Amino acid sequence: MSKVSRALVVALLVAAAIAGCRKENKEAPAAEPDTFTFTVYPGARYLAELTELAKQAHVVSKPGELAPPTAFYDTEATLDAVASFYAKAYGIQTIAPDASNNLSPTKPPAYYRNGDLQNDVKSIEGLLQKLKVKTDISKAQGKYRAVEIDAKPNRPRVTIQRPYFDVTKSQVVDRTIILMAP
Repeated sequence: MSKVSRALVVALLVAAAIAGCRKENKEAPAAEPDTFTFTVYPGARYLAELTELAKQAHVVSKPGELAPPTAFYDTEATLDAVASFYAKAYGIQTIAPDASNNLSPTKPPAYYRNGDLQNDVKSIEGLLQKLKVKTDISKAQGKYRAVEIDAKPNRPRVTIQRPYFDVTKSQVVDRTIILMAP
């Protein structure tokens, strides 16, 4: 097959693919937008440094893959106030006391959990080294309480926690952090 014939075949395939995609887009229901809608807690401040670090961590852990839409915020508001705000925004009536959902086989759409700051930071120590983030893990002391809220169509999963450890500053922050990510 000559170069001209190959180029013609490739051009026809590309044209057919484009035509097929255009037809598919016209027939698809337009019920949901293509991007995430981030619902931001009123008065929360955007944490650009932690957001960028999370995106870099994704690229390091999954090379060749684009980082998904992610955002970190924090606020002085209590964990329960922020959790109630997001549960209401996501149409969730109650937040389960834990992930077991009273021993139900289905995980609840929103639930509380507890954790240890130092254990969590130790679990990502290798990743922090790859990112060249110098943090003093010994300062990650204490327990925290968190709420996990499942994603909805075109709305990210929300993790809310208080207090949190800021790895960029090596300090425990007594504020409520909000992570929105798929």
